[in-house]
Amino acid sequence: MSKLLTLLQDGRFHSGQALGEALGISRSSVWKQLQRIEKEFDLRIHRVQGRGYRLVDPFIPYDPGHLTSGLQGLGWALHLHDVVDSTNSEALRLLGQGCATPFLVLSERQTGGRGRRGRVWISPAGQNLYYSLGITVRNGPHQLAGLSLVIGLAVRDALRRLGIAGVGLKWPNDVYASDRKIAGILLELTGDPAGECHVVIGIGINCNMSAANPAIDQPWTSLRNELGRDIDRNQLVLLLSESLDGYLRRHEAEGFAGLRLEWEANHVWHGRMASLSAGDREVVGRILGVDSDGALRLLVDGCERTFSGGELHLRLRDDS
Repeated sequence: MSKLLTLLQDGRFHSGQALGEALGISRSSVWKQLQRIEKEFDLRIHRVQGRGYRLVDPFIPYDPGHLTSGLQGLGWALHLHDVVDSTNSEALRLLGQGCATPFLVLSERQTGGRGRRGRVWISPAGQNLYYSLGITVRNGPHQLAGLSLVIGLAVRDALRRLGIAGVGLKWPNDVYASDRKIAGILLELTGDPAGECHVVIGIGINCNMSAANPAIDQPWTSLRNELGRDIDRNQLVLLLSESLDGYLRRHEAEGFAGLRLEWEANHVWHGRMASLSAGDREVVGRILGVDSDGALRLLVDGCERTFSGGELHLRLRDDS
């Protein structure tokens, strides 16, 4: 099926006969594969008698050979899928099977993409990046402290190299462009956090998604919206992987303390009034930055307080 998508990726009309000849299958088999693509990938196909078939939206599929070659220099194995429930879930399954790290899981589509705090990550086929890196952490708390913030710096670096200006970070794991969310990060850990453990670094980036989606409950943007052109996700995967490799090495050597000032310089809500909530509890204060472990620093009623934890939710005050 990926070969058929490759033939259709230009968005032009292709006759059933031409597609069948290119794939070495019958026209009826082409028709069956097109139906599967529509159903499994949730892609729209335009049919015109006498002209053939074309994708309503241009689609640039992953190139396994190109990606494998590019990742070899980093020593990362690639696990590429058409559809998974979640790339993070697949990475956790691979770790449970004893798969050697580091490895990268990519998928064209997710049926159960997950964000922080149990939120659904909208995952249309072929439009965005669904990326999970499995790594081994051997330095315990030192290497885990501030890790999600470091990943944010790596995502920001990759997007800036791609040409997105004004990329900023929101504590603890969102990436913004034009004051709208463009990427999110979800870290999941297995093993002993005090010793050797495994971490799955999940990253979702809005790439070529442009239409409004009522299931998304916050302002968002995409690389396509920001740059005015379609993005080759193969290029993005390799740029992001290079940035991640570099920042993970720096974090291992320096700890988050060595990257703290860089993160604070790119925090889009620095100095603004915000509400921090965890369940029914809410704290209001002015954002001062983060400490050497990546915890949020807030000025609350004239006193500085720090907060950390995976279930915390930070939002701006209406009057900020």
